[in-house]
Amino acid sequence: MVVAGAVPVVLTLVGNGGTANAEPGRYVPVSQTEHGLAAFVADTTDSGEEAPAGQAAQTKQSSDWPAAQAPNVRPYRGTRIPDDTRSSLQWARPVPKNEYLSPVESLHGPVPVAPVPPIAPPPGMLRFGNLQVEAPDWLPREPAIQLNDAAAVTEADLATFFDSIGLERTRSDRVASQTVGSAALGAAAGAVVASPFALIGAGLGGALGLAIGLPFAPIGLAAGPIGAAYGAAIMAAPLAAIGAGIGAGLGAMQALTAPPQALGPAEAATDGPATD
Repeated sequence: MVVAGAVPVVLTLVGNGGTANAEPGRYVPVSQTEHGLAAFVADTTDSGEEAPAGQAAQTKQSSDWPAAQAPNVRPYRGTRIPDDTRSSLQWARPVPKNEYLSPVESLHGPVPVAPVPPIAPPPGMLRFGNLQVEAPDWLPREPAIQLNDAAAVTEADLATFFDSIGLERTRSDRVASQTVGSAALGAAAGAVVASPFALIGAGLGGALGLAIGLPFAPIGLAAGPIGAAYGAAIMAAPLAAIGAGIGAGLGAMQALTAPPQALGPAEAATDGPATD
């Protein structure tokens, strides 16, 4: 493209100034098909044709540019989720009410059932099952959406499994939400317990990273923070995972054993016909 654009300028100067020593020649079209351009450059071979005055070169631009069509175009259509709701799940449902809880009965092996739709978080909130916290200001919007979506999909998958073994939907929702919420609390508790060990791991990992990256300074100095992060994660992740597992088990057991809650008062029993 640079060459094709520079050739007409050079030839125009040559033709107007009359200082070129090249003999006049005929014009041979040279096209650049990628962008629909056609440039005309002078050929130095002898010819009887005279170059027209003031037109040593011409640039022609095609009016039909190639259409820029991106492959696999699939417009994302649907209901626009409000900006204060940290979710991207178009098929989510609102948080169910806790007015009714069915008893646990008629359990069986897993059978195919319809997938349970996820639950959308309330506006401005992070939702992990039955645990809801306000989204902090320092957390960007996209990571918050990813956290909510992951928790909601996990909860929906659990509810689908509990539906498949015979639990009624209100009980499935209760068990799934309490399992996810208790797992989040257990993971947080495990991370708090592991914080002293995480500091030790961060110190050791940072020192090791600096020792490895120091010969490659200044770029190698970035190995220090990376090593510290890895050291802290190695020490904190196991305890956080253990805490999440314990919390999930306790939450599921508590939700399964929770007493049922009736939707309304029982209907009065009808008496038989009166007898004398």
